[in-house]
Amino acid sequence: MNTLKVKLLTVLVFYLGICPLFAQKYFNYAGLTRQAYDKTMSLQMDDATLLLTKIKIAEPNNLAVFHLENYQEFLRLYITENATDYEAQRKNLDRRLAKIQEGSSNSPYFLFAQADMRLQWAMLRIRFGDYWSAFNEASKAHKMLKRNQELFPGFMPNYKDLGLLHAIVGVVPDNFKWGVRLLGGLTGSIAQGRGEIEKVLRFSQQNDFIFTQEAVLFYVFLLLHLENDPEAAWGALDKGNFEPQKNLLHCFVKANVAMRSGKNEEAIRLLTARPKTAGLLPFAYLDFMLGVSKLRRLDGDAAPYFQTFLNQFKGQNYIKEAYQKLAWASLIRGDAEGYRRNLELCKQKGKTTIGPDKNAEDEANQGVLPDLFLLKARLLFDGGYLQKANELLLGKSESDFKTPILRLEYNYRLGRIQHGLKQYDSAIKFYQTTLEKGALDPHYFACNAALQLGLIYEELHQKEMAKKYFQRCLQLKPEDYRNSLHQAAKAGLERIK
Repeated sequence: MNTLKVKLLTVLVFYLGICPLFAQKYFNYAGLTRQAYDKTMSLQMDDATLLLTKIKIAEPNNLAVFHLENYQEFLRLYITENATDYEAQRKNLDRRLAKIQEGSSNSPYFLFAQADMRLQWAMLRIRFGDYWSAFNEASKAHKMLKRNQELFPGFMPNYKDLGLLHAIVGVVPDNFKWGVRLLGGLTGSIAQGRGEIEKVLRFSQQNDFIFTQEAVLFYVFLLLHLENDPEAAWGALDKGNFEPQKNLLHCFVKANVAMRSGKNEEAIRLLTARPKTAGLLPFAYLDFMLGVSKLRRLDGDAAPYFQTFLNQFKGQNYIKEAYQKLAWASLIRGDAEGYRRNLELCKQKGKTTIGPDKNAEDEANQGVLPDLFLLKARLLFDGGYLQKANELLLGKSESDFKTPILRLEYNYRLGRIQHGLKQYDSAIKFYQTTLEKGALDPHYFACNAALQLGLIYEELHQKEMAKKYFQRCLQLKPEDYRNSLHQAAKAGLERIK
């Protein structure tokens, strides 16, 4: 064999020997991948997609790219609610999971990435009403996270997802208990979930942690919806380095918390000044939120924002509620015919998958004009304008309202206003009247009155009384908002254990 052939053979053997090393799959969340993640989480999808394309060229064996593609798809489908896209893309999860499984099981990201992707799709499937598949995905995600925790107990991303699962499992509504059974072996509490997410947040204060913003978002969700502490949720956002003027997702979250904590002026400011640069994911729901915020201030220009939402949104939720809010805006302007016209559209459009849409359709089917005083009091209360709401109902009495349901709502609204003003003795009186007179009524007033009584007694550290009323809430079966009210009651019972 001549010298040239020997050299060529040597080079070939060397190349074949090291080729598997170059082909080894890995997970890298730094550099371009970190940039792509940050762009995705700010809903700058055009920039994020461009970065993912660059990663595929520069780092063809970096499996993190498939994890981030799943993030993009999750956020796009969750926000737009485009059912056609959902059906077309639901098989993408299996394709991406197969890619992730080409990686090394020695990496803590191997199981975590798969679990995180499944958890994202579990939330998506719930969004589109595919509950069996949702719980199935969540079950698989939980098992992977627990196994990963055993293998890598110090791996912080595990606790981000486990904290969320452990916090919500105990407050699943009764009609979804079959899903919890499907999650076999998953138990938890609000306290456990909060502790795990707080562990992640402490770690992120000392380390450059890519998933910090997600952990903050989960923490805010827990404080707001499970701990019933909107002020703490607002404080957590302030500490989370959120930039709503630059980041559309941050704007949504902060405005949402503002609307739920009586900071309506702040919500209007945030939503009006939201980022509108090219390349952002369309987020029609923000116009809906701005319409609601303006309606709560009784502004005369709320209607165009609901109309913009209806023109742009391709999903199925909040459609009926948007027409209901358009009807209310008409009524406040003195246009009773506009009220009826919009409620007729409410009956024809959208679906009743979520509580607010069902409530809107129920109002449309009743065909009765709301009492304008009670409607304005409701809107002002929801916006945090408590004194104005209180002044509106001053001088009124039950006898001023002609029907039993209006008298029931009158007591309920006064209870809510007095509660917001921290006039607990007065609030308790109105809530108890609502509960006594409305226990057999199909509306949500009595059920929420029981829940609010539980919250007052929890605030007053009277645990037995709080427990009594949380349990009373669970005994009532209103036609509207039942799941959300029962979930809140269960969360209350969990907190006072």
